[in-house]
Amino acid sequence: MKAAVLHELGKAPQFEEFAEPTADKDEVVVRVRAASLKGVDRQLASGTHYASPRELPVVCGTDGIGDLDDGTRVFFGGPRRPYGAMAERTVVPRAFCFAVPFGINDETAAALPNPGVSAWLTLAHRAKLAPGETALILGATGVTGQLAVQIAKLLGAKRVIGAGRNERLLEKLRELGADATIQLNQSDESLKDAFAREAAVAGFDVIIDYLWGRPTETLLAAITKSEFAAVTKETRLVQVGESAGPAISLRAAVLRSTALTILGTAGMPSREILVDAMQQVMSRGACGELRVETERVPLAEIESAWQRKEQPGRRIVVIP
Repeated sequence: MKAAVLHELGKAPQFEEFAEPTADKDEVVVRVRAASLKGVDRQLASGTHYASPRELPVVCGTDGIGDLDDGTRVFFGGPRRPYGAMAERTVVPRAFCFAVPFGINDETAAALPNPGVSAWLTLAHRAKLAPGETALILGATGVTGQLAVQIAKLLGAKRVIGAGRNERLLEKLRELGADATIQLNQSDESLKDAFAREAAVAGFDVIIDYLWGRPTETLLAAITKSEFAAVTKETRLVQVGESAGPAISLRAAVLRSTALTILGTAGMPSREILVDAMQQVMSRGACGELRVETERVPLAEIESAWQRKEQPGRRIVVIP
């Protein structure tokens, strides 16, 4: 079969022949229809991820859409190495296959679950976003950030603010449900004022942070009180990513003057919660309530697709 085969960490995978997979107990062979190219796929292949392969060659790709032998279309994850999702066929645990609802195309079904389930779990289960609350999404112009804006609205947020750098995608956030946007490409003082203006409207109940670094430092400075005041609400900040920097400087006054709780996303939810999130995301995608921008790339072009710069807010989907 043809596959995207990685021979050396840090290099692009090659389009070439690879051995056919066979299923062991509690496994299934999947005929792949589409597989998304994500940041984690690049990290694994670069050798920088804690789960990067120790033995090569391997086939790239962590999840995708495919057909079982009985014709059932499924979203699958966790291919058994050396097999991966970017191939004509792969082998996965049966428990990691989820039926795909009718009405969602292969590209969307492949691109949506990984970022969509992540955003759903972060908002619904970690931040515990409640109807009527206000949510700020830091890094809202990325694929996951755009979905977080949409999901916050679906969960009943009264007000959603998206913060990002890309002008085109900031405009798109309005179409996706954002009530306001903040441009991050401005001076620290101007950005601080922008955060403070939005916080003055109704405060932030939930902050989903895909950035960390300077934007988060500026945000925390903006919500730090300069005088004694009654606390009217708690702010839950969930730290998810670090695309703007791996560390921040946190002043003690931030925690003493505001009712701020900082949470991480560590730990796997129960299978019941994970399955529910998957069903929610896929069904919402099938009816058009969740949208993700995709670009189809043939598997034969994987090397060039892997090496080019990823388009902001768009997910590449590899088609065998």
